[in-house]
Amino acid sequence: MALGKLNRLPLLAELYGVVHVPRAVYQEAVIAGSIRDAPDAANIRLFLEHQKFPIPDVSEPLLQSHDPAPVLGMGERHVLALAKSLTGADVLVLLDDEMARAEARRLGLQIKGTLGVLVEAFQAGLLSLDETELLLLEIAARPDIWISEKLCHQIIEQLK
Repeated sequence: MALGKLNRLPLLAELYGVVHVPRAVYQEAVIAGSIRDAPDAANIRLFLEHQKFPIPDVSEPLLQSHDPAPVLGMGERHVLALAKSLTGADVLVLLDDEMARAEARRLGLQIKGTLGVLVEAFQAGLLSLDETELLLLEIAARPDIWISEKLCHQIIEQLK
């Protein structure tokens, strides 16, 4: 969702090719976001439609067989259950929520957050140093993106 707020969703397609977005995440980001008049909801919907990324339903049996910590939000629980069900592929789970990241690590999943995506995009030459720094400063300044300002500044220093 943070990449939607930053209008940088195309980085996902450029870096990873295909991204599976569980229906629960789509419901939260697009449907509920539209109801709240969140400007990123339309960005996310249009991007997903354009890319034709899969939006799979996570069935109740699948959710129960891979059910992570019940304290997580519905979207995070569905992301982790879907990731655990995708066998035979290199699965990277994109999560910013720290509790969800801890659960993903416990489940042995490879994880990356918004900041990691931006750093990877910089390293791949998709973003310049200036663009990356501006995006990190924007994240640090925005009250609707819950990523640590301190962490954003640490990453800026590491990139220089």
